[in-house]
Amino acid sequence: MSTAEKKPSEIARDTLKLLMTRKLVPTPANFRSVYQEVSGTTEPPPFPADPLRHIVQALPLRTPLQQRHRAQLDAAIAQQSWHDLQNALVAYANAANAGANATTAAGVPAATPAAKADTSNSEFLEQLARMIENALPALGTDDARFVEQATRLIAAIRDPANGLSALRPLLGNFTLRLSFAAEDQAEIRNTLLKLLKLIIENIGELSREDLWLKKQIDALAEVATPPLSLRRLDDVERRIKEVMFKQVMAKGRQMEAQEEMRRMLATFVERLSQMTTSTSAHHHQMEESARLIEQAKSIEDIGPVMKNVVSATRGIAQEIKNTHEELRTMREKVNATQAEIVKLQQELDTASTQARHDPLTGALNRKGLDEALVREIADVQRKETPLCTALLDIDNFKKLNDTRGHETGDAALTHLVAVTRNNMRPQDTLARYGGEEFVIVMPDTLIEQGIEAMTRLQRALTKQFFLAGNEKIVITFSAGVAQLTAGETPQDAIKRADQAMYLAKRSGKNRVVGA
Repeated sequence: MSTAEKKPSEIARDTLKLLMTRKLVPTPANFRSVYQEVSGTTEPPPFPADPLRHIVQALPLRTPLQQRHRAQLDAAIAQQSWHDLQNALVAYANAANAGANATTAAGVPAATPAAKADTSNSEFLEQLARMIENALPALGTDDARFVEQATRLIAAIRDPANGLSALRPLLGNFTLRLSFAAEDQAEIRNTLLKLLKLIIENIGELSREDLWLKKQIDALAEVATPPLSLRRLDDVERRIKEVMFKQVMAKGRQMEAQEEMRRMLATFVERLSQMTTSTSAHHHQMEESARLIEQAKSIEDIGPVMKNVVSATRGIAQEIKNTHEELRTMREKVNATQAEIVKLQQELDTASTQARHDPLTGALNRKGLDEALVREIADVQRKETPLCTALLDIDNFKKLNDTRGHETGDAALTHLVAVTRNNMRPQDTLARYGGEEFVIVMPDTLIEQGIEAMTRLQRALTKQFFLAGNEKIVITFSAGVAQLTAGETPQDAIKRADQAMYLAKRSGKNRVVGA
């Protein structure tokens, strides 16, 4: 019996047998597949009504025309008609395009996803152009081709006629060229730093005896060590300018001392010449007196000669005495000038480290803090970024001083500064505010981040013990943190941080309180 002559029941029976023979699970899909194989027929795949309904339900309905075509789509799915479904989709798409140019009741063009996408792309492209413009100064202008390529790319990005597809190859070429330029600038920077370090080391070797110059060289060596920052460069520039001013003063006094020495030497030579002339005249006078004495025939003839000899001798003695007094006065003046130069040199030696720094801890002093705050405020106003100030005070410091002495207290302050520096960011500033109080200035920092930073510092101090002899002592501090507000001065922010610090003290110490 052929397949065409078989009844559906017989085909179904043969289908079950074949499923058992092939050990297939009798699912509807397997049964349908084997049934079609046995019957020799093909059946079109089932109509995906449910997935299509989910798709249609997600379509937006912004206009009455879109709503009408949505109803046509629902009807096509219910009838399982692919032809009607296709026509309804095309009609809906045309309605969406027409709606993009429609206006609202107020006369404003209606917003569409395409319009929003265009606006978003325009904003993104403008941000990309600004980013390239801002990056160009850091890459220099030595490579004319790179600058020209960047200029053309910026113009192309801002040209509304260029889409993303047209900009993609330009961006690809620029990115490749940018990588080369960045590598060149990095290599130039590293080479310049090496040359600067070599110069600094050589000058340092030639100036071991000049303490002032050595301190300047040490400052340059410190600032030339990455990470570099404008803040560090500005600080060293100010320090060197002050030291150079004092050096000019010392050099002026040194020149005066040299002039005094020259005048004294000239006077000495002149007086020596006068003494030589006087001695020579005295010698001739003595010879003449001796000749007259030899020719004298009586005592009365010798008297006038002896009177001349005594007068000449007294004149020579007085001239020698006057010369001695004049030279002694000049020597005393030179010694005083030299002592003043030594004093200025000593002041100069300490100026490079103490002009803006606390001599005990090396942190900034009040003057250094004021200058740092001026710079930070300028950055805040220019960049509109947050700024936090923290004022911390060592807990029970007076007791530590009273029981273990001031040397131990000083060592504790130095230990606190060392641990703080190890946990600070390069852009943060540490200053000794007075006694056991310190101020930390934290740019680009919100108050929550400032409190968290002070809490981390407290934990670091508990892990790094302070050694007083052989005894380990845990140093703690209480701190207040204040974020600079609009129109507020840094001193006002520090005052608020100080008030918050006292609240931390009264709350049990070893705490951080935000103002």
